[in-house]
Amino acid sequence: MIHTFDLVAHLKRQSEFSLRTFGPGTRTYGVIDHIRQELDEIAANPGDVTEWVDVVLLALDGAWRAGFEPEEIASAIAAKQERNELRRWPDWRTAEPGKAINHVRNEEGREE
Repeated sequence: MIHTFDLVAHLKRQSEFSLRTFGPGTRTYGVIDHIRQELDEIAANPGDVTEWVDVVLLALDGAWRAGFEPEEIASAIAAKQERNELRRWPDWRTAEPGKAINHVRNEEGREE
């Protein structure tokens, strides 16, 4: 089953729920703390998609609480994906398992 998803509508719904449930303000450190807890849950059970989605929802919550409008967040997601696709990446087969694979930077630390 294919499910279409309106991210902007979701962000409006989520922000209303979050404001009602967790109160106003940026709550930056609370959101970060909750993300860390969820990352531990993912490590314990990486096959549970709901744990991965918890991190996504918390990141979106942090973004709107930081002052970004739903349209800005959706646009930033699309732009970041495009930017990542344009970056140069090392061959994943040579990467150390369990370590992040970062895009290639030159000697000055800038992107190539």
